[in-house]
Amino acid sequence: MTDSLKPRKTPVQARSAATVAALHTATIQVLTREGLSRCTTTRVASRAGISVGSLYQYYPNRDVLLVAVLEQHLNEVASAVEAACQKACNQPVADMASALVTAFLTAKLRDPQESKALYAVAGEQDGARLVAMMHERLVTAVAEMLASATDADFANSGVTATIALGALVGPVRTLLEGLAEPGFEACLAKQLTLLLQGYLQATSRVLTSG
Repeated sequence: MTDSLKPRKTPVQARSAATVAALHTATIQVLTREGLSRCTTTRVASRAGISVGSLYQYYPNRDVLLVAVLEQHLNEVASAVEAACQKACNQPVADMASALVTAFLTAKLRDPQESKALYAVAGEQDGARLVAMMHERLVTAVAEMLASATDADFANSGVTATIALGALVGPVRTLLEGLAEPGFEACLAKQLTLLLQGYLQATSRVLTSG
C-alpha cells in the first residue's frame, strides 16, 4: 500500500480492534445505503457510534479507510480460496472444481451487499492494485492445486487457473449487480461446478494430447 493510503496505526489491544471493526462495519453500511459519494468520515463515525476524532486516530481520511475495508474484504476472499485449494490438492479435477466453486461463492456471497458496495471502492485510489494482488494470489493457489491433480495434466496450469477464475467472477458479479433472472442464484453453484469440471477435464485432454 502506498504511504499516503496507510492507516495511522494498527490496533493491538482488544478495544482498539473492536473500534476498527466497528468502523469497517459502519463503512459498509454507509456505502450500501448511501453510496460512495456520500460515504464520508462523519457519516461513518456517526454510524459506528464514535467520534470523528477517534476515527482519525486510525485513518487520516476517507480514502485510507475505504482502502483498508477493501483490503480486508479481498484478503478474506483470497484466504478462503487458498485454504480450499490447499485442502483439495492431490484430488481428481472434478473434486477440485467443486471445492473451488464452493469456496469462492461462500466468500463472495457471505455478505452480498458488502461485496457489491466494494466494487465501487475497487475503482478508486489503490483499489485496482489491491484487486490485482488478490487475483495473483488466487491464480497461484488454483494453479498449484491443478498441478497436483490425480487424473489430469495441464501444460500451463497458470493459464487454466486464470480462465477458471474468470468463469466464476462474471456470473457472481451479474448476480450481485441485480442483472440475473429469477432462480439464477439457486442454480449458480451447480452450474458453475459443471462448467469448471467440463473445462478442466477438456483442457487437460486437449493439452496433454497435443
